[in-house]
Amino acid sequence: MPDTLSPSAPSATAPEPSLGDRIESRIARYETRQLDWNALKFQADYDPKYRRAQMRYVGTGATGVASDSNCVPAEHFTFSTMVLPAGCEGPLHLHDDVEEVFFILKGSRVKLMFESDGEYYETYMKERDLVSVPAGIYRGLVNEGIEEALMIVCLGTSIPETPTYPPSHPLSQIKRPKPATA
Repeated sequence: MPDTLSPSAPSATAPEPSLGDRIESRIARYETRQLDWNALKFQADYDPKYRRAQMRYVGTGATGVASDSNCVPAEHFTFSTMVLPAGCEGPLHLHDDVEEVFFILKGSRVKLMFESDGEYYETYMKERDLVSVPAGIYRGLVNEGIEEALMIVCLGTSIPETPTYPPSHPLSQIKRPKPATA
């Protein structure tokens, strides 16, 4: 008896998805996104000035959200938008493992702060400005404008390590909640 299946025998493997199915599984449409004001809620609970929202498209970023079935799985980077209300800030934090890109979609006065080896630098960005921050440099931002700012945030790996804060920063003493799933 031969070791092969006859051509009419049922296949044990599922058929390959079509190109259309493969592409559709990698589309994240705006109307299916939701602003997640809880992704960094532990910071806003400490001080309302840290209130901001994430809208995930590719991967979950480094906010502490463990998984989100509504976003495209990340293979090599993450991509999300971040809403930063007027007067609010993202505190200085460090990604040891990955570069981070900020692209300002909306906002006229977003201050970015950087710190490395005792040296401090700040600059202002506005709509359509971009900065790529190398791994190992503290980065933070403040919306000094009168309207909310909107930015794209990309991290150069599929699952970034949890960022840390400067030892002197009050958030470095707060125990982060276990990652949530969306």
